[in-house]
Amino acid sequence: MPDDPDTAPFHAQSRARGRPKAWVDKTEQNTIKSLDRALEVLSRLGDLEEATLSELASDLGQSPATIYRVLTTYRTHAFTDFDESRQVWSVGAGAFLTGAKFLRRTSMVERARPHLRRLMEATEETANLGVAKDADVLFLSQSETHHAIRAFFPPGTLSPMHASGIGKALLAQWPQKRVDAMLAARTPEQFTAFTLVTRDALMGDLRETQRRGYSFDGEEKNIGMRCIAAPVFDVYGDAVAGLSISGPVARITDEKIAEIGALVRAGADALTRELGGVSPHHPTRFEA
Repeated sequence: MPDDPDTAPFHAQSRARGRPKAWVDKTEQNTIKSLDRALEVLSRLGDLEEATLSELASDLGQSPATIYRVLTTYRTHAFTDFDESRQVWSVGAGAFLTGAKFLRRTSMVERARPHLRRLMEATEETANLGVAKDADVLFLSQSETHHAIRAFFPPGTLSPMHASGIGKALLAQWPQKRVDAMLAARTPEQFTAFTLVTRDALMGDLRETQRRGYSFDGEEKNIGMRCIAAPVFDVYGDAVAGLSISGPVARITDEKIAEIGALVRAGADALTRELGGVSPHHPTRFEA
């Protein structure tokens, strides 16, 4: 059986190729805090596909000891692999799994584009795609209306979930304990006179959101602007994103809310089906 690469004595070949000379520190000591340097190492190792320690250190112009600390730190998270018999390092499965999460999100963005476009054209208002990020909504994509007065949420914008159409569409799918935990961790901020900042007010709104199938943000973040949103589900029936339209009160009038809500929900359901997801049908989660 080959020696464990982290604890075994160092043979001459190992010192020359797989590890720095006379390296005796324990694995937990072989870490480095310079993230920029560490990412450079992982990126270069991916370019090379595989390399010995000395080859990678020489290529990057850094000491073998420094590179070894980086590689060992990555190895504890399965971001690198070490072939003991050949004394070569390569990118590990952990890096692939992390990258796959980005690919899944990227796929969602690409698949959502035609749905956003159709929703924008049907409502003549800006259509948005967003996901939950802690207690905020992270906007990923947008199809802007051609009206001069319009909502604008560039990709990367964060908005508090309690005062967001997409946020409330997603919160309505969360278990009550998870909503309570979010409210306990961050006190809801009062942005306008319409912002729902008490637990009772928000829970009542989430029950109504579940009943009708879409959420409604009535000037809760910005005076003069309204938003209507619906959740997008994955194969497990979990809400993973939300579609919305945003626009001024003058165009999203009370008479149009139900009509636009039906269009938004239909768009979200269509994207759910395209992603292979299923829309759960459950009674209201929240206590009155």
